[in-house]
Amino acid sequence: MRLILIGLTAGFFSALFGVGGGIVIVPLLLLAGSWELRPATATSLAAIGITATAGVITYVVHGQVRPAYAALVGIPAAFGALGGTALQQRLPVRTLSFLFAALLAVIAVRMLLQ
Repeated sequence: MRLILIGLTAGFFSALFGVGGGIVIVPLLLLAGSWELRPATATSLAAIGITATAGVITYVVHGQVRPAYAALVGIPAAFGALGGTALQQRLPVRTLSFLFAALLAVIAVRMLLQ
């Protein structure tokens, strides 16, 4: 039941704010689910694929997807994901936790200042 609630929360905020589900899923799996970081990250990425598919279908129906631009962002992002995954496997979990927390803090500060 907890995972279902995490999924509903992630999907809602992803669609509402356009944020990556990982910004919601990973912290919730860590805090509410007591997961370890690497399985939480991997599970988040798999879930995001499903969430993204649902979102894309909805936006296509409304005529709001620009496929060429999506490819210009998505293809390099796929290569970035491969590089990020390779690096993630080599870094200590403590370093990953710190980097993720720092990323969220920087995003929060930037959003508050805009």
